Amino acid sequence: MMAVKESSTNQYNKRLVTTQCPITFIAYKMGNRWKPLVIRQLFSGTKRYGELRKAITAVSEKMLIQTLRELEADGIINRKAMPVIPPHVEYSLTESGKDLEPVISEMVKWSLKHNRSHESTTNC
Repeated sequence: MMAVKESSTNQYNKRLVTTQCPITFIAYKMGNRWKPLVIRQLFSGTKRYGELRKAITAVSEKMLIQTLRELEADGIINRKAMPVIPPHVEYSLTESGKDLEPVISEMVKWSLKHNRSHESTTNC
């Protein structure tokens, strides 16, 4: 994997647009297909890793782990490692993450209205 050149024009433009445009900021924070699904699963409460894995069957283990790390780094979810045997980890939404519920709900409504595909459901 190539290292990201932080001083590149592309990185500068990315920082600029994600900090100065509210639409781009949220698109960047929610920018992969798995983040909204993870967040939506956590609206109903704290979940273990295995529960998230079972609920979002199409995501690979690698992508789920990466998505959880990014959401934690962005302050959207909390990760709590439980000091028990066998060890397990629980994920929950931060206040910032909880604030996304109406946003994601409106995204679902918009998609159901405008997605002409017969495969469009709320099972995500």
